[in-house]
Amino acid sequence: MGQKDIVSKTILKRLLLDMAVYLFRLDLIDAELLATEEQRIEDRRADLVARVTPAQGDPFVLHLEIQNANDGQMPVRMLRYLTDIHLAYPGDRVHQCLVYIGAERFTMDKGLDSPQLRYRYDTVDMRTIDYRTLYASDRPEALVLAILGDFGDDNPQTVVMRLVEKLRRLTNPDEGRLREYLSMLEILADNRHLTIPIQEVYAMLQINIERLPSYQKGMEKGLEKGMEKGLEKGMEKGMEEGAHRKALAVAEALLAMNFSPEQVAAITQLPLAEIPRKER
Repeated sequence: MGQKDIVSKTILKRLLLDMAVYLFRLDLIDAELLATEEQRIEDRRADLVARVTPAQGDPFVLHLEIQNANDGQMPVRMLRYLTDIHLAYPGDRVHQCLVYIGAERFTMDKGLDSPQLRYRYDTVDMRTIDYRTLYASDRPEALVLAILGDFGDDNPQTVVMRLVEKLRRLTNPDEGRLREYLSMLEILADNRHLTIPIQEVYAMLQINIERLPSYQKGMEKGLEKGMEKGLEKGMEKGMEEGAHRKALAVAEALLAMNFSPEQVAAITQLPLAEIPRKER
């Protein structure tokens, strides 16, 4: 994978902890990511699996599944993930949680009932979570998740401005980290169909986006094209390529978080054929 620095293992662990603590009210103090490379022929694997340490009690395995669209087969998939985890880590207690980040109303079942089995897992619809719960955190990861929450009566543009401004404060002076979180924020904002032009928020907050590495690459590409075909047309083309390159980088980051290629395509709006495939 070309850009593993987009979402590091440390950030991934913090993201998992934030979701577990803020969304599912689990009192955790540490998490160790576990391998999910054991997979079936159809390349299905759990999104986030970690051995976590609670404030009280024994460690257990936490499985967080992130879903951006309703799926009638979700309970069956969750049950399959459960059996795979038990086979990989026999003897460990497993706690499963589903985080729904889609724009449509949550309609999925939360378990299975049959004469042989009564199976349940925890679920959270991000649209029902007050964004201020996550905004109160000083973790950039929690602020990124807040874009998926319920804004209540707050103006969406005001909410986005608050999130971007606080991200800038928390990451200052590391512009690379700011770029990382802003990229994720933009992708998640698109996922919940927010129509707020985040670039306008950057301008209002006087964030010099041209200085951020991802935008610099687009500008440089635009200048190269401008020398060949005219400055104006080249700059436009370069910015489009920069945006596409950023989407690919975010796709690689999501794959590093064990999102499936189909999920990554849905979130980034990239064609499935352009989603990089993880090496087995």
